[in-house]
Order: sequence, then structure tokens, then C-alpha cells
Amino acid sequence: MPDNIPEPEATCDGGDLDCGSGLLLIIRNAMAPLAAGAVLEVRSREISVKEDLPAWCRLVGHDLVGTRQGVAGSTNYFIRKKAADGVLRQDLQQAQKHVWRARVRGKGGMEAQVFVRNHSFAAGQPLSFDTADKAVSAAEYLLGALGSCIAVGLQWRASQRGIRVNNLEISLQAKAENVLVYLGVESAGNPGLAEVEAVIYVDCDAGQEALDELVRETMERSPVTQTLQRAVAIKAQTRRA
Repeated sequence: MPDNIPEPEATCDGGDLDCGSGLLLIIRNAMAPLAAGAVLEVRSREISVKEDLPAWCRLVGHDLVGTRQGVAGSTNYFIRKKAADGVLRQDLQQAQKHVWRARVRGKGGMEAQVFVRNHSFAAGQPLSFDTADKAVSAAEYLLGALGSCIAVGLQWRASQRGIRVNNLEISLQAKAENVLVYLGVESAGNPGLAEVEAVIYVDCDAGQEALDELVRETMERSPVTQTLQRAVAIKAQTRRA
């Protein structure tokens, strides 16, 4: 290794994750089986890690023994483990028990205001047929949540594999099983979405087999996709952009 950096005994890749988005859990999980004094190589493309990771090492007592430039814009960090991480299992359990929260306030008429952490946005009707509505409908937010979950997950997993994504766009569409139930015109049937179709347009430097595997894993590990698939079929296909 250059610059007298010791040979790592293990490697983990955080891709574009920052330290506050799960990277530290990935690092600690990769470091857990290593003996005290062993070196872990951490690969990251997120610029904020250059400041946050050294600070974390100082805080917990690990030794950042060096860094070097990696491939595809990544930086490789070499961390010497101080000792056993006694609280790792507790932190992993806390991550599994984490609860996401939202607060919604009715504004009268056909609009509500949604509050999530320090974000706020307007939401319109559950289902809307008017393209001129000033607020996004709940069903459209649902499609947007699904698409963004797939897109960001794919970008992150691509960064872990050293795949450069030049362009990525996802087109989604859905139909209600029986929209007339929502409108109160009919009683039989279900007003929920019957099926969601997604087309993933991607321009990247991966071969077809690698791209197919990337999309497959992204869909399997997508929280929103897996949640919705319990109730509605999601058909996704990939096309080269």
C-alpha cells in the first residue's frame, strides 16, 4: 500500500451515503468481526465524509491511519480498530426499531399540510382528475415516493459498485381498481390502486447483466417498493436512456 498505509483486513463501500445516513452503521458492522488493531478500508464518494469520518474516529477512539484517492471519484479511508465495539448490537437494534413520523393538518376544502421533520408541503385530494390542481394528490405523492425510493436506491447501489450513472429517470403510472368507490358513486370494489407500472430509463457504463442485477437488488431492498408490493402488483422494466 502507498504512503505506509497498512494492508486492510476488510473493506466496506458506503457509496454516496453520508455519516448521518447509515454509513457509520455499515462501518461498525464491517469492523465488528475484526480484532483490535486490525485495519478496515472504507470507500466513499460523499464529500462530507472527509470531515465527518475523522471526527467520528476521534470521538470513538479509532485511529484513521491514512487516506488515498480511489476510483470513480471515491476516497479510501483506512481505520485501525481500537477494541471491540460493545454497543454495536444495541445501535443496530435501535436502527431496526426506528420510527418515521409525519404530522398532517387539514386546511379546509380539498387540501392538507404535511409536516415531516423540518420539511412541510401541501397535499391535495386523495385522487385528482384535474391537471390544474394547485396541490399534488395523495396518489401522486405515493407514485413519487415509490419512484424516488427506487431512483435514490439505485444511484447509491451503483456508487457502491463503481458504476457511473449518467442519466436516470423513472416513469410511473397507476390506475385505481374502482375509482367510483372513492367518489361515492358505487359501493362494490376497491378504490385502491390495482397495479403500478414503472419504466426505469438509465444511461450508465455498466453492461446489461450488471445493470439487471443492480436493478434487481435495488427493487428487493427498496422499502417503499416492498411495502407496496404487499398490496399491489408493481411491474418494473429497465430501458437504456
